[in-house]
Amino acid sequence: GQGVDEPLSATGFRQADAAGLFLSNVKFTHVFSSDLLRTKQTAAAILGKNKFCKDLEIKYDARLRERKYGVAEGRPLADLKAMAKDAGEQCPSFTPPGGETLDEVRERARDFFEFLCRLAVELEQKEHSKPGATSRSSGTSGEQFVFPWTNHCSEAEPGSEGGGSSAILDANILVVSHGAYMRNWIGYFVSDLSCTLPANLTKSQLSSVSPNTGVSHFIIKLENGNLLKPEITCVCLNQDSHL
Repeated sequence: GQGVDEPLSATGFRQADAAGLFLSNVKFTHVFSSDLLRTKQTAAAILGKNKFCKDLEIKYDARLRERKYGVAEGRPLADLKAMAKDAGEQCPSFTPPGGETLDEVRERARDFFEFLCRLAVELEQKEHSKPGATSRSSGTSGEQFVFPWTNHCSEAEPGSEGGGSSAILDANILVVSHGAYMRNWIGYFVSDLSCTLPANLTKSQLSSVSPNTGVSHFIIKLENGNLLKPEITCVCLNQDSHL
């Protein structure tokens, strides 16, 4: 939950370092993190291993916090499941007293995603308004956006055809958050925004919670700055080969 703000364990630090090594060749343009300590430490560990952007500012946002679990916070998962069973409900959709509903979590995710889309559009508009500017991305080296996916890729992976498509990225944003929150965000992508998923993805994989430091990668296209109809492609979901 979000009411228990504990640091990473020793295992958590090892996992964060592993994720940092895995992503060390990816040049991020922005980094956002939940403002809870465990995600702050994870984001810092990832950037600390990065070859391009160790000094990039991490921006903390409360909209990225884990779901609030009310009276169940800080207690074992078995307690939450027992509460749900007593209430005659399934665990993922059950809201403990004082907790957030899934709709409330999804609203936070929607609000933050729309903020990211506005940010990307503003970046592009600023670049086009500069004298003599073409596109910020037109001179971008494909090697700045090298993604380490191996056998978890969809056909939409940037750079999969000689690196040429990498240069179309105007923003490459790292978001560090939490398992239950991210599952709701991905659900919003799929159900509300018709996100294209990898062909080999199963329903159970789609509904599962990411392992700690699992990586999901999405390509977002905003044609002509249209914020209302983002085209979203999932390259990989809950990638954990670095673990």
